[in-house]
Amino acid sequence: MNMKTVILDVRTPADSMADFVQAWNTKIPQKSARISFATPELLWRVLTEKRWELLKALCGAGPMSIREAARRVERDVKAVHGDVTALLKAGVLDRTEDGRIVFPYEAVKVEFLLQAA
Repeated sequence: MNMKTVILDVRTPADSMADFVQAWNTKIPQKSARISFATPELLWRVLTEKRWELLKALCGAGPMSIREAARRVERDVKAVHGDVTALLKAGVLDRTEDGRIVFPYEAVKVEFLLQAA
C-alpha cells in the first residue's frame, strides 16, 4: 500500500532550500511531501492539540467545508476557522478552488531531534 505521507520536520531554511534544489536537479519523484519549521517551538505553536485533532479528522477524508470539519471534531465553527487559518498559513492545509479545505495526505510523520545544549 502506497500511502501519501507528509513529513513535518524541524530544519533551517537553508537546509530546506538545499534539499529542494537537490530534488529539483535530480528530478527524482519524492515519496513524501515535507513541511519544515525553523524550530521545535514553532512546530508545536502551529500544531496545537486541537489542530492535531483537526488534522486527524481531515487525514485522507478529501475536501470539506470548515463547517463539516467542525462537526467532525465536535467544535465551534468559529474556533475551527481560526485553526484552519493558522494551518493554511503554515502550508499544512490546502484550499480547493471551490473554497473547501483539504489535508491531501493519508499519513503524517513528525521528525525532529532533541539534543543537549
